[in-house]
Amino acid sequence: MSKVAFVKTSERTAGVQAAIDLMPLPPVEGKVVFLKPNLNSADPTPGSTHEDVLRALVRALQEGGARRIVVGDRSGMGSTRQVFERKGIFRLAEELGFEALVLDELDAEQWQHIEMPGGHWRQGFAFARPVLEADVVVQTCCLKTHRYGGHFTLSLKNSVGLVAKRVPGEGHDYMRELHTSRHQRLMIAELNTAYAPDWILLDGVEAFALGGPAKGKLVEPKLILAGSDRVAIDALGVAVLRHYGTTRAVRRGAIFEQQQIARAVELGLGVGAPDQIELVTDSPESAAYAEEIREVLLAD
Repeated sequence: MSKVAFVKTSERTAGVQAAIDLMPLPPVEGKVVFLKPNLNSADPTPGSTHEDVLRALVRALQEGGARRIVVGDRSGMGSTRQVFERKGIFRLAEELGFEALVLDELDAEQWQHIEMPGGHWRQGFAFARPVLEADVVVQTCCLKTHRYGGHFTLSLKNSVGLVAKRVPGEGHDYMRELHTSRHQRLMIAELNTAYAPDWILLDGVEAFALGGPAKGKLVEPKLILAGSDRVAIDALGVAVLRHYGTTRAVRRGAIFEQQQIARAVELGLGVGAPDQIELVTDSPESAAYAEEIREVLLAD
């Protein structure tokens, strides 16, 4: 069984803390923590991570005694440095005392080439070493559909920002390969074999039920999820999108038949079936809401 905190909330700071109370962060005292937000673009949440979520997580990690916190990403839409600037990441880093790391400014030695035998990456992929070298990895993702081929972008898709577009001195464009491949959803799952986040928070206070990843049809699930299982988090995220009415591709078939999720299960990245997910709540309102989403999750 995989436990997932399920918090009904419209207030992000309180919701993050409630999720941590239900599903505690891993021990971080004296450790280096890499925190991966969704900074694919600088668009307002759910186009990107909300400042309140990032602030709440950094403060919780600091209260846990983290020795060093690195917030890093590689944007897919525009310059990562400009996205960081527009989102106020450098300002927040100075205020709170964490390190803001622009991943596409890493030199060649800071990318680890990962081979994928039996996978769909033609020559493997390059993954950010600062993530692999961190003691603890925390990820926070948004809740939204993705109109460019991924179908949905939750915790598995959020990891794309940890893969290089190009490694300095090399000519291959990993993102062009990903986004032009008919196997894109399988490749998203496969790149997740490079690492295992210790804790994941999904901000579903607002969501894109159509469109995405930068703009789309806005709905308000008023929900925060947290746990350590990417498959469980993504399966629940898809269930929430279906509950609010979403794209034909995201509605099609059983949730665990969605290609991102099915390939992730095949690779051993998380639970293998919806009945292996346990929702942990802290109020009657959250419990009733969780039961509605669970019914969608279990539907054929």
